[in-house]
Amino acid sequence: MKKTIVCFGDSNTWGYNAETDARFDEETRWTSRLASQLGNSYTVISEGLSGRTSVHEDPLFEGLSGLSYLYPCLMSHSPLDLVVIMLGTNDTKARFGLTSYNIAQGIVRLAKKAKGMESGVGGQPPEVLVVAPPPIGEKYFDTPIGSSMGIQCSDKSVELAEHLEGLLTGTGIHFADSKDGVAMNEIDYMHLDADGHRKMANFMQHQVTTILNKG
Repeated sequence: MKKTIVCFGDSNTWGYNAETDARFDEETRWTSRLASQLGNSYTVISEGLSGRTSVHEDPLFEGLSGLSYLYPCLMSHSPLDLVVIMLGTNDTKARFGLTSYNIAQGIVRLAKKAKGMESGVGGQPPEVLVVAPPPIGEKYFDTPIGSSMGIQCSDKSVELAEHLEGLLTGTGIHFADSKDGVAMNEIDYMHLDADGHRKMANFMQHQVTTILNKG
């Protein structure tokens, strides 16, 4: 039986192309590349939504809180072997007023909810992997997205991985920091370019196979 993976994320999971303001084609997106690299024994389901936050409702746009959508999402795709959560970039927006530690708390809350569901094989909890996204580049504020994002987004995103790792210790939830192998583009400094998607697929492949083939 195929192993099923849900990739729950934001525009970097959806595949937003900052150069064209459109979506990368299926062959370019890291979720599709991951599926191809893993082969026929795996099913990779992309659940990316541009603007998605971990647990906060956006006052400007509806339906972006990951917390309210997680249950129906995971249960509809069950049984699942692994849930990959990569969020936090949108949570840095100034309008949410969160510290990097607060952002980590929200992501961990989401991950614990996923870990507590009966969406795994045989009604058991699935494995859950939290991935810290690549940090937002400092120059983001000088791009057209700077006014919408607000100040200190880069600083918060840099600090996020350390808080996530600490808060997830002892929870049984897996953690990985993508920044050593993947970087944001040099257009708006907060999205992956085509090469970033290639590198993210390679990074995720290593994480997935390590977790699911440990037995």
